Amino acid sequence: MPELPEVEVVRRGLAAHVVGRRITAAEVLESRSVRRHLAGPHDFAGRLAGREVTGARRRGKYLWLPLDDEDAIVAHLGMSGQLLVQPPGAEADRHLRVMVTLSDGNQLRFCDQRMFGGLMVSEGGAELPAEVAHIGRDPLDPEFDQVAWLAGLRRRRTGVKRALLDQTLASGIGNIYADEALWQARLHFARPTETLRRLEGIRLIDAARDVMRAALTEGGTSFDALYVDVNGQSGYFDRSLQVYGRTGEPCPRCGTPIRRDPFMNRSSYTCPRCQPRPRRARW
Repeated sequence: MPELPEVEVVRRGLAAHVVGRRITAAEVLESRSVRRHLAGPHDFAGRLAGREVTGARRRGKYLWLPLDDEDAIVAHLGMSGQLLVQPPGAEADRHLRVMVTLSDGNQLRFCDQRMFGGLMVSEGGAELPAEVAHIGRDPLDPEFDQVAWLAGLRRRRTGVKRALLDQTLASGIGNIYADEALWQARLHFARPTETLRRLEGIRLIDAARDVMRAALTEGGTSFDALYVDVNGQSGYFDRSLQVYGRTGEPCPRCGTPIRRDPFMNRSSYTCPRCQPRPRRARW
């Protein structure tokens, strides 16, 4: 699933190519892609016609486009969602689900192969959609409260990676960047949060920021053709990953083979030497 850097790359593309344009028409080709818009696909399309896109915002993995009537288009990419800006003559992707025509002639196309993502209109949601309000700020947000995050981390009484993935505590960090940040901070994913010292917590959140900023400069992480920016271009941060997906390869820091462990129906990758498993582990 796209994480903060991948979604931020898309947001920046929308800011450059969609903001300031007026929507001349909208067409829903697959109703399941607007299933979160409870009034239905016809209402969804009708609410967009004639509206101007005034911004492109993000919180964690959620995107929204504020409109000039104080509503907003909310988007979640799910596992395979794409927001592409293309000319009307461009060949349509076979997974095209929603098409929005803009006043400059281009089309904003929502494509989604696996159908876990979706769009909706949030009434009065231009500033912060109610559907997104439960999501915590992310570590790159200027208003991110690090003191509150550290206190919340210790209160969770769980493994530190589980806490990193908790989107109500801090948003945007997923499986890939959690593993990379934990490696950089030299912490095992099962380390109990209540045992973390303040400086360890600061080291961890700083590592998460460093990893995600580095990923942003390289367009995010693309393991397949599904994760692309609005121009259809893939990111290449996967070439810079230190531990994620590198089972058996030498740790870049000490040379110890990287270990893979099952974790929450996914995987965790660690260096057994740099990130020793704690005696009191929380999985």
